[in-house]
Amino acid sequence: MVLHRRRLHRIEHPGHARYLTCSCYQRLPLLGNDRIKDALAAQLELTHRELRFNLFAWVLMPEHFHLLIQTGQPTLSVGDILRRLKMRFARRVLTRWQELHAPILPRLRDKQGRFRFWQPGGGYDRNITSEHELSEKVDYLHNNPVRRGLTDDPTTWRWSSARWYAGDKSSVVRIDPLH
Repeated sequence: MVLHRRRLHRIEHPGHARYLTCSCYQRLPLLGNDRIKDALAAQLELTHRELRFNLFAWVLMPEHFHLLIQTGQPTLSVGDILRRLKMRFARRVLTRWQELHAPILPRLRDKQGRFRFWQPGGGYDRNITSEHELSEKVDYLHNNPVRRGLTDDPTTWRWSSARWYAGDKSSVVRIDPLH
């Protein structure tokens, strides 16, 4: 019996914000190291600047990340954004881990023998259709590290937009204003 992984079908609605979740391969805590989280935050900002999409909120967790975005232009898809962000980052980290012969590498090989950083598939993707839902998702993102016991206050978790919303604009990742 052959099992096929269900593919995510993205529904692109112009003007809708999108709530996204992407997980590390096999939900391993590959983002558990602070320097790796810093590198992903820097790649997020670079991708944000290059592709010029709206970034409303973000958070990095040890084994996944959440984004609240809007493509902002009809020729740009959510898939384009995620591919640019995830592929560049994964390539850089996996190359470095191969140079270092990192002990995690054997756990990152798929059945075809390729190294994976991200879980295959599209992750979780939801169109946000109301201001209330948008606000709810921003709060959910910012409180994720608190719920997980990683911090007591969302503004002390430096890998999220919570500080930006609290008025501290020193983050590497620039946030676009909500409508």
